[in-house]
Amino acid sequence: MLRTLTRIGCRTFAVLLLFAGVAAGINLGLGSGSVHDDRDTRETAADAARAEAEDATTRDWWREYTESAADSDAEGKAEELTKIVGEQASSADEEYERRKEEKENSIPGVDPGEIPDDCDEYSGNRAIGCTLLLKEGFGLDQMPCLDKLWDHESGWNERAENTGSGAYGIPQALPGSKMGTSGSDWQTNPATQIDWGLGYIRGRYGDPCGAWTHFVNNGSY
Repeated sequence: MLRTLTRIGCRTFAVLLLFAGVAAGINLGLGSGSVHDDRDTRETAADAARAEAEDATTRDWWREYTESAADSDAEGKAEELTKIVGEQASSADEEYERRKEEKENSIPGVDPGEIPDDCDEYSGNRAIGCTLLLKEGFGLDQMPCLDKLWDHESGWNERAENTGSGAYGIPQALPGSKMGTSGSDWQTNPATQIDWGLGYIRGRYGDPCGAWTHFVNNGSY
């Protein structure tokens, strides 16, 4: 009987021990799973943080790159535009000078025509001067003033040149090329020079006697 109870007690203890082991294993397993879950969660959060940081760095780099590229592109376009504008301006200047020269060279020289009887007392370039004076609408009484003015300036020599100032011709235009507005032969044609000189006098002094008065008072006109 005692032996039987002993066997039953041993079996009962073994069963209890088995249940205790199973329970401990279950608890251990649950605890281990919780640790793994926490670690996985932390690792996932860290990965997400690293990814976010990398994304932020990438965005900053891309923004700086695009801004720098935009600045460089804008600077390059500005330089290119400045170059184009400069070339166009230079081309326009050249075209203007070319057309101006063509226009001046295409203007025929002045032909004084027949010398009127009122100018018979004058000869040579002075006779041409008297003729054009009347054609310009000035009275014959202005001729003595014109005669004295240009006698002092050039001696009525159409090739007179002031080597110091560069003034040229009968009216001593400065520069002489100004007379090209009256004719392309301004260097050799006294009528072209006189025509320009009379226009200059009218515009600046009103008439030859006004120009002569200014010359007497100032030594030039």
